[in-house]
Amino acid sequence: MDPLFVLVHSPSVGPATWAGVAERMSAAGHAVRVPSLLSVGKGAPPFWPSAAAAVSRCVADVPDDRPLVLVAHSNAGLFVPTVRAALPHPVAASVFVDAALPARDGATPVAGPELLHFLRPLAADGVLPRWTDWWDEADVAPMFADAPTRRAIVEEQPRLPLSYYEQAVPVPPGWDDHPCAYVLFGPPYEAEAREARARGWRVAHLPGEHLHQTVDPAATTELIMSLV
Repeated sequence: MDPLFVLVHSPSVGPATWAGVAERMSAAGHAVRVPSLLSVGKGAPPFWPSAAAAVSRCVADVPDDRPLVLVAHSNAGLFVPTVRAALPHPVAASVFVDAALPARDGATPVAGPELLHFLRPLAADGVLPRWTDWWDEADVAPMFADAPTRRAIVEEQPRLPLSYYEQAVPVPPGWDDHPCAYVLFGPPYEAEAREARARGWRVAHLPGEHLHQTVDPAATTELIMSLV
């Protein structure tokens, strides 16, 4: 049975970041779903159960024996273990795309001390600006291929509570009992790529900015498929 590809976006952005890759996967005859995690961050912490529940709802109508391939971008990488544990389906592979990695065991902080030190002054009444509003225009502009793509991604971004970044995400034992791989676009995720290689995962480099899957969805799709 062919696997279903589940493209998981970072809660800091939205499902539009996977739209181009999803279109190309579908055009190539692959089944694909893009769950929305835009509701993650609402309510009280912890927020990781909401991420796992959102993915579970997205594939609730998929037969339990159909294998899935989890593809996580950026911060969504931290939720792969809890998503894996919440699903009844077999997971054939997990691909981390310019993504944060779960700890080898124990809980994984969503943000380290340096990032939290940067974020806390940005919060107003405990709520952060949109992710693209954290950075200077010189840093943001190169991430987008064109104005329409930028508009679609920027407009759907949520404003997450600071407490989202202060949470720790559990790492259920045995979550990585299947092939895992890593796609590196570039800094600052080089350390994660080295760690993935140290874990024995396949690692590939597709040079680009952090949202490169929106700039070159064809090459990103091809690379993901080659790793799987």
